[in-house]
Amino acid sequence: MGRKTDQRDAIRNVFRRAQRPLTANEVLDRAAESVPGLGIATVYRNIKRLHEDGWLIPVDLPGEPSRFELADREHHHHFRCDDCGKVYDIPGCHAPDDHAPAGFQVTRHEVWLFGMCPECAA
Repeated sequence: MGRKTDQRDAIRNVFRRAQRPLTANEVLDRAAESVPGLGIATVYRNIKRLHEDGWLIPVDLPGEPSRFELADREHHHHFRCDDCGKVYDIPGCHAPDDHAPAGFQVTRHEVWLFGMCPECAA
C-alpha cells in the first residue's frame, strides 16, 4: 500500500467505524477531527489508493458522488434517504435471483431502497 501516513490511518479508521457508505466529504469531516488541516485532495488520493489496493469498494448511485465502503463486507443492499441524502446498509440479500426473464442468467444484482431515515422522519 505504500508508506504509512497519519492521514491514511485516520481515513482508514473513519471507514472502520462507519456503519454506512461514505462520500469523500463525509470522510473529510470525520477524519479532520483527528488530523487538523486535512484536505479534500488528500482524502481523494487516499480513497483512490485504498480502492486500488482492494480495501474499499465504490457504492455508486447514478448522478451522485461515489460513496465507498470496506471491501470485506458480505453482499448487501442499500437505502438512500431522500431528505438528507445519506446512504445506509441493508444487511443481507433480500432479492432472489429468480426474477430474471426466462432464459436469462443473473450474474450480479443491486437493490436500492429510497425513503426517509429515522432522523429525517422524526
